[in-house]
Amino acid sequence: MALTKSMLYFLLAALLEIGGGYLVWQWLREHRPWWVGALGFVGLALYGVIPPYQPATFARTYAAYGGVFIVISLLWGLWVDQRPPDRYEWVGAAICLVGSCVIMYARRG
Repeated sequence: MALTKSMLYFLLAALLEIGGGYLVWQWLREHRPWWVGALGFVGLALYGVIPPYQPATFARTYAAYGGVFIVISLLWGLWVDQRPPDRYEWVGAAICLVGSCVIMYARRG
């Protein structure tokens, strides 16, 4: 149960950060209305609230989040931007995700 909860926190944090960043990107780069950027800022602020609920330390949580962020970013590009990652991006993402799992969930002591 704790592992599932932790993974859901990672997923939620990634969606808020990537979604928020994407909305700010749309506002600034694609000249969308100001409120699109404002929604992005709200998403980014909410992202900052999620990681403290992880059971690990700050450093471990944020280090492990990097791999999750990479994978979700590639999936976002595939689903939202319709730009499929190439095989090297998938391989790199898999390596990062394995590293994130080791950092976050390896048995210690």
